[in-house]
Amino acid sequence: MKTMYHALYKACFLALLATPSLAGSLPYDEPVYPIVDNTLVELGQLLFYDPVLSGSKTISCATCHHPRFATGDGVSLGLGDGAIGLGPDRKADTTNMPEQRIPRNAPALFNIGANEFKVFFHDGRLEEDEGRLSGIRTPLGSEMELGFASALSAQSMFPVLSPDEMAGHYAENDIAQAVRQGLITGPDGAWSLLSQRVESIAEYRERFDVIIGPEPIKFTDISDAIAAFVDFEWRGVASPFDLYLRNDLPMNDAAMRGMELFYGDAGCSSCHSGRFQTDHDFHAIAIPQIGPGKGARFESHARDTGRMRVTGRIEDAYAFRTPTLRNIEHTAPYGHSGAYATLEGIVRHHLNPVESLENYDPTQIVMPGFEADDLRIISDPVELDLIAAANSLMPVDLSDNQVADIIMFLKALTDPQSVRGALGIPQIIPSGLPVAR
Repeated sequence: MKTMYHALYKACFLALLATPSLAGSLPYDEPVYPIVDNTLVELGQLLFYDPVLSGSKTISCATCHHPRFATGDGVSLGLGDGAIGLGPDRKADTTNMPEQRIPRNAPALFNIGANEFKVFFHDGRLEEDEGRLSGIRTPLGSEMELGFASALSAQSMFPVLSPDEMAGHYAENDIAQAVRQGLITGPDGAWSLLSQRVESIAEYRERFDVIIGPEPIKFTDISDAIAAFVDFEWRGVASPFDLYLRNDLPMNDAAMRGMELFYGDAGCSSCHSGRFQTDHDFHAIAIPQIGPGKGARFESHARDTGRMRVTGRIEDAYAFRTPTLRNIEHTAPYGHSGAYATLEGIVRHHLNPVESLENYDPTQIVMPGFEADDLRIISDPVELDLIAAANSLMPVDLSDNQVADIIMFLKALTDPQSVRGALGIPQIIPSGLPVAR
């Protein structure tokens, strides 16, 4: 009798979810991805894990986007050049100390090769723009090189220019020297120097021969390969939510209730829309600011005004790109500054952002070992007032059970295969340098 009642309840509940109001808000359209070029993907896998692309040859893309940490680094704000180790165990190298922490949380890489992803970085400073000759708008403006296959490809070119991420300290290597002198493009620029490094490695040259022929390797060739790998490696399209949309296979009861809230009364989908739960837009939601902030080296503040640094518009102050929520249960810490250590913490922040900011508990911050004043902004009432004033989210009243249901729905966005990755970590790489494991 109990089994029959449970089946009847579930049938009624599913029928309720199938009402036009909810069904019309669900993202049934399948995502569109580029055609896979296996040769390019395999080459990109090697380059992604190869430290040869960093100034000091100690850091690869995988250092901050490692499969062990669900394509992030498992910390609020990471350490790039001048540190050793991975994830929460990473710490400053006392013989080559970092200048500062990386100012923003390392975003996950799941599904970002899908055609709908046209804006990159937390502040959207790189995006597709058909009005530009390169087809891409970046901080380099008219000096941006031509020939990228996609905005994702162009995105991979910027961490190698960051002193805190991959380029290195003042004058400590040829890449760092070029960056500090403003030599980015052209024959003596940082990208050209890195391309020459790759060109000099016989196996890379042989692999590129198959793709581009005998032409000299350009950095756009390197970045295209990395983008192809990132696209293929972490596609997540078989989560319980995908299977529900595609095949009408119901999720568990809590996840179904959470989906109804997410796309209904809780209003989550007003920003977290589409198949990957992002509108690709920018919103200010009073996330606590920790770490060094985002500014030029001559600026002494620790604030991060987000999108406003790109557009110059006051209405964009403290606004950041809506992140995709795929595999989110594995991608902590959360927020552009990695301020929240748990999924429940970031969900509850959305219920009343200003109150959450005012009562923020900094003990949850997960930082790799490096001495720095990380609490400058959240210790300053004036700075907190500025962040709070920019908030655009209205409070939402949800019970503890409703919050738990939304979290269950968020967990139903996990595709275990995409978390594992398709190809995995290579055993060896052509440069012969150590592979981060």
